[in-house]
This record gives sequence, structure tokens and C-alpha cells, in this order.
Amino acid sequence: MTTVFGVPVQALLGQLLVGLINGSFYAMLSLGLAIIFGLLNVVNFAHGAFYTLGAFTAWFLLQFAGVNYWGALVLAPLAVGLAGALVERTLIKRLNSLDPIYGLLLTFGLALFIQGLLQNKYGSSGQPYEMPESLTGGYALGFMFLPRYRAWVVVFSLLVCGATWFVTERTRLGSYLRAATENPALVQAFGVNVPRLVTATYGLGVGLAALAGVLAAPVYRVSPQMGSDLIIVVFAVVVIGGMGSIMGSIVTGFALGIIEGLTKVFYPEASNTVIFVVMAIVLLIKPSGLFGRTA
Repeated sequence: MTTVFGVPVQALLGQLLVGLINGSFYAMLSLGLAIIFGLLNVVNFAHGAFYTLGAFTAWFLLQFAGVNYWGALVLAPLAVGLAGALVERTLIKRLNSLDPIYGLLLTFGLALFIQGLLQNKYGSSGQPYEMPESLTGGYALGFMFLPRYRAWVVVFSLLVCGATWFVTERTRLGSYLRAATENPALVQAFGVNVPRLVTATYGLGVGLAALAGVLAAPVYRVSPQMGSDLIIVVFAVVVIGGMGSIMGSIVTGFALGIIEGLTKVFYPEASNTVIFVVMAIVLLIKPSGLFGRTA
């Protein structure tokens, strides 16, 4: 059996796949966080709760409306994104003139409220969510078995992340979004409805979290804690990539997922802390993050 540093190649490639799967969720979640922070300057601690809501919305649609996975992949992010837009218009907007810490506290309280509500109703054991029949099974590659659904998650996440980067960095809409963060009065003078743009941006970031939740539902059990288990790691990803950096969130999310997966092979005891070790090293060398702009 072929080995690398004493580790079987099959085990190494299997953990690389696991790392890519986790990296897909890290990238999509940190991307939504980066959009909200970079364009709205809001530290959205409710992001993990919206990720959980995306998974639960998909489960609700399947259980009570008979909507399959593909329908939920469209409807759940839209529904949760609209809920996020409503939160921005009714709650977060009122704190714009205050210190950002108030927005952090508000979203943290919102996250606890959503998690507590779901846990009180459905408990903490979680609900199963079946993957679509067309994505069951997998591919025998000779050196390993590649589950079809996990391959789909990685490819789809890359497409979503790439499309989001292109919209924010290479289109007129993206230029309006960036300009509105720098000089909202000037953008408003050109006829752009800045408050509506801000609301749409928050809804987009929340929708990305919900989309990640729908993708995660067949992989993990749909439970109220699924977002709280990820959010601290995702914040670390955002800090490493650079607060507000779209490309930094994407690249760092996938890279740290792979690093975490390899750590499970070579030094399993450190797999739960390796991301935070990387964060500490990056902050010592470049406090603004790998892709962040130095003030």
C-alpha cells in the first residue's frame, strides 16, 4: 500500500476530501460575513443562526410542503434572505449612528433567540434530511471512492463564490455597493437608493449563509446547534483572510478546510485548534489579514 510520511494514500485523500467539504462551508459562510462587514461595517454574529435557518427552512419545505432539495436550494435562501433584509430594516438600521459594538450585541442576541426557539421546539438531537436521489452514490476512482453529493457541494460552492466575487468586484452593481460604503451621500446624489442597497446587501450575505445551510443539511443532521458550532471558526477564517475581503474569504475558507483535514491525518490532536493557531500567526505577521488592506 502506497504511503506518504507513513500515512496510507487512501486515508490522506479521504481527509483532503473532508477538508474540501468543510472548506466549502467555511468559504460560503465567511463570504457572506465579509460582504456584510466590508460593505455595511456590521459584525454579524447572527450569521450562524441564519445558516441554521437555511437548513431548517429546507427541512420545513420538504416535510410540510413536499418541496424537494432542488426547490429548497432556491426557495430557502430567498426566504431567509428576505428575513435578513427585514431584520436590517427594522433593527440594524436603527443602530447605524451608534458604535458598531451595539450591532454586534444585537446580532448576538438574535442568534441566541433563534437557536433557543428552534431548540425549544425540536430539541437538540437534530432532524435527518435526505440527499436528492440524483446525487446519491459516487465514483470509484481506484484509489478512493468519491461520494457524488460531496463532489457537488465543492463544485457548486466554487461556482457560487466565484459568481459573488465577480458581481461585487467586476460589475456596476458591485461598484455602487463599494462606493456606498465610502461616500453614501455622493452615491445618493447620483440617484441610487442607498438604504435599499444596504438592505439588499445584508439580505445577500444572509442568503449565502442560508444557501450553505441547505447544502449542509444532507451532510449533517439539521439541528439548532449546527450554526453555533461553525460561527467561531468562520470568524477566524474572515480574520485570517482580511476583514471585508471577498477574495480573502474564499481562498482562506478552502485553504483552511484543507489544512484542517491534513492535520487530522498527521496530528489529530491539533485538528480542533489548528485554524486558531494559523490565525494567531497571521495576526502577528500581518494584522490586517492575508488579503486585507493596511489602514
